Amino acid sequence: MDIRGGQKLAWENKVVKGFNTTDVPLEFCLLQGEVAEAFDAWRKGRGSVGEELADVALFLFSLAEMTGVDLQGEVEAKIARNAARAYTRLPNGVLVKDVPVPAE
Repeated sequence: MDIRGGQKLAWENKVVKGFNTTDVPLEFCLLQGEVAEAFDAWRKGRGSVGEELADVALFLFSLAEMTGVDLQGEVEAKIARNAARAYTRLPNGVLVKDVPVPAE
C-alpha cells in the first residue's frame, strides 16, 4: 500500500464508521493525542508502540484527506528537498541547516 492508498482507506473507514470528517481543529487535537499515546507506549516499554504509530499514521492520512492534501506527493517532495540540503554541526553537536547567502 502506498500513502495515497492508505489515505483513501483511512478516509473511507472514517466515513463508514461515522467518525469526524469535517472538524479540522478537532482532528489535529486527536492526532496529537495519538502521538502522545505512542510516546507513552514507547516510554513505558509497552509492546504497542507499532500499533500506536499506526494510529498516528491513520489520523494523519485522514487529516490530509480532510484538508485536500496529497500527502504522498508532499512527502516525496519533502524527501527530495531534504536530500539536497546541507547541514553544519555546531560546537554543541546540534545540526543546523546551511542557509545560502544571497548574491550581491
